[in-house]
Amino acid sequence: MEITQRVLIVDDEAAIRRYLHPILASQGFYVYEAADGQEALEAVLTHRPDLIILDLGLPDMDGIVVTRRLREWSQIPIIILSVREAEQDKVAALDAGADDYLTKPFGSSELLARIRVIQRRQAAITNEPIYTTGRLTLDFSHRLVTVNEKEIQLTPTEYDILRLLVTHAGKVLTHRQILRQIWGEGYDDMHILRVNISNLRGKLEPDPARPTYIHTEAGVGYRLKIL
Repeated sequence: MEITQRVLIVDDEAAIRRYLHPILASQGFYVYEAADGQEALEAVLTHRPDLIILDLGLPDMDGIVVTRRLREWSQIPIIILSVREAEQDKVAALDAGADDYLTKPFGSSELLARIRVIQRRQAAITNEPIYTTGRLTLDFSHRLVTVNEKEIQLTPTEYDILRLLVTHAGKVLTHRQILRQIWGEGYDDMHILRVNISNLRGKLEPDPARPTYIHTEAGVGYRLKIL
């Protein structure tokens, strides 16, 4: 198989790195490894990976710190692998800039599925003015939204939320990230966000009670599904 992408595995457990290395190599990745945060930061500069798989419990610095440092200058997709199951840990990692969060122990099939979602999102988010997923289409240049080729009227706020979700399609956006981007730093009115999401679903979804496009990540935020 032709190698087309590079992945960096950051985990202080050699057994995890040995487990992941052949799985990712079999999918066409050239695999690099790092055992701590500083080594990871140096490896990113040296090898320029297309994807980072990052553990939070590193010996020299927390993986959330590594994520924040990377986000100061890089948008390389980051998937967190961690034994931490608490909601606040997931929110903190996603708020720091991680693209996804998978709890250990995990199955290789699920990890590969999460990677494919990121790859599809990267392929979809281009400079093209029109984005389509399923029967939903967003024409950026004309601020036009259609479902089943029928134009949908959105309020300016609803459109801005949808545009934000589309721009990060396939990625979980936390409540805080959405509030900050749409209403500004320091805004924390969760009720108004929920109302706007509910209104968006009512206009876009075939069945708002069983969303096709805008999925809820319980206690964390929302994700626009790539169909």
